[in-house]
Amino acid sequence: MAADVKPVFRFGLFEVDTASGELRKSGVRVRLPEQPFQVLVTLLERSGDVVTRDDLRRKLWPADTFVDFDHSLNSIINKLRETLGDSASNARFIETLARRGYRFLAPVEVVTNHKSNNNLPQTTTPAAAPRQNSLLTTADEVPRVAHGHTRILFLLIQVMYLSFYIAALARLSFAEEFLERVFGSPHTATTILVASAAVGIPIRLYLLSAIVFDVKDLGRKFLRLFPALLLLDELWALSPFLLVPQIGLGLALAATAALIYVPFSQRTLMLMRDRSQA
Repeated sequence: MAADVKPVFRFGLFEVDTASGELRKSGVRVRLPEQPFQVLVTLLERSGDVVTRDDLRRKLWPADTFVDFDHSLNSIINKLRETLGDSASNARFIETLARRGYRFLAPVEVVTNHKSNNNLPQTTTPAAAPRQNSLLTTADEVPRVAHGHTRILFLLIQVMYLSFYIAALARLSFAEEFLERVFGSPHTATTILVASAAVGIPIRLYLLSAIVFDVKDLGRKFLRLFPALLLLDELWALSPFLLVPQIGLGLALAATAALIYVPFSQRTLMLMRDRSQA
C-alpha cells in the first residue's frame, strides 16, 4: 500500500483509523494498546485470509528480540478479543486456526484517504469477502432498535416457554394418556417431556432475571448458550401436538411451524439488544 494512503477499516460497529492509530466503536474511541492494534490492522489488511503466528511474530518483534512469543501473542489476541467483545469459542471477528494462525471473519469496508495537492476525495472499496462460517444473522446485519423493545419481546418469549413447561407438568396425566394413544407406550416420550421441562425451567428463570436486571454482556452469554437452547426449543416446538384433540391437527402444525423459528428470533433480539447498547 502506498505511503501516502492511510486506510480506515470499518466492520460491524467498529472503525480502525490507521492514520491516527485509533479504534472507535460507534464513533467513540476505544482504548487499545499498540501491539493489539497492530495485530488488528494486520488481520484487517488480510481479511478472509489466514495470518500465521510467524507473520505476526515478524510484525511485532524484530529478529533479535528475545520474548516468550507464544504467551505474549496469546495475551495480545485475548486483549483484542476482549476489546471487540469477541470470543474464541463463538468467534464473530477473529477465528483461531489451530497450529496455523488467525483469520478475520467479518465483512470489512476499506476507506482510503489519498493525500495530495489535488485534495482528492475519499474512495471506498470493499475488502475481499471473507469466508462465511454460518448462515445465521451477524451483529452488523441487524438494525438498531430501541433497547426497551428488544428487552420486552425477549422477556415475553421466556414467559411463553416457562408457561409451556408449567402447563405440561401440571397436566402430565393428560399428556401421558395422549402419548399412550399415539405411541402405545408413553414412557420414553413422558421421560423426555419431564426431563426437558426440568432443564428448561431454570434456564428460562435465568434468562428472565438476566433480561429484567439488564445483565452486562448477556448477548455473548446467550450466544454461548444458544446451541443447547436451540435443541431444547426445537423439541418443545412439537408441544402443540399435545393439544390436537382440542385445537385440531392443522392448527397444531401451524403453531409448531411458528415455534421452530422462535429460537432464531431470540438470537436476533440479543444481537439487536447489543447493537442498541453500543
